[in-house]
Amino acid sequence: MQNLAVPAVALERDNAPDAHAIELRDLTVRFGTGTGSVLAVDRVSFSLAPGEFVSLVGPSGCGKTTILNLLTGLLTDRPEGDVRVLGKSPSAGNPDIAYMLARDSLLPWRTALGNAVYGMEIRGVPRSKCEEQAMMLLQRVGLGDFADKYPKALSHGMRQRCALARTFALQSPVFLMDEPFGALDAQTKLQLEDVLMDLWSANKRTVVFVTHDLAEAVALSDRVIVMSARPGRIVADVRIELPRPRNVRALQKDTTFHKLYARLWSLLEQGMSSHDH
Repeated sequence: MQNLAVPAVALERDNAPDAHAIELRDLTVRFGTGTGSVLAVDRVSFSLAPGEFVSLVGPSGCGKTTILNLLTGLLTDRPEGDVRVLGKSPSAGNPDIAYMLARDSLLPWRTALGNAVYGMEIRGVPRSKCEEQAMMLLQRVGLGDFADKYPKALSHGMRQRCALARTFALQSPVFLMDEPFGALDAQTKLQLEDVLMDLWSANKRTVVFVTHDLAEAVALSDRVIVMSARPGRIVADVRIELPRPRNVRALQKDTTFHKLYARLWSLLEQGMSSHDH
């Protein structure tokens, strides 16, 4: 594999400005004021085309979740630079965005089906349509027989499957995912990654996926953006040249997969060792 590290600027030239689903230009984020302020993100620029799946990797505290929170409009601190989602400034409650967190956050008094419809209900989708869509998705994630079960009766992996169904049920064009499989065991994680790939392949949402797992990033993504330790800066923007559709478990035996993993690991170490502390 040659030229694995692709400069963000080069990628931006490949897409006309109006083709960007997400765009960050010279994003700089500081928390606090005066001498006590903390520089969290430093001059970060990248863009995603519609339907692109991009992972952010980097050490804890490098600003990955901060970037997701900015895209949702949840971060009230005004950053420097420009952030656009589908050509607009971020705003809280934007229906164009679905946000999936590391915790499933299922409501214990609702069944799996009740949880899967919850986001759609909040957005005012008619109940009959909610249940039809949610049931279809529960079946696709392997929970069709558990629709009437409450969260306490579901394993951790099953709860995350339910959360996946709830997220995809929103049918938002942009998905933000913050380590959704980070707390799962290795086998369950691989299963859920394949489920995610199947769901994503069906309708190609634009995805920004935060993970600490480099193998996960390679298996799922079109590109992987490697960030340095705080303040978060882009070390490299690596295009993942693996054919789709992908089977995550089958990739474990793929030579190119392992070369890409090694390349990302090297870049991650480079970002740590060259960082000014």
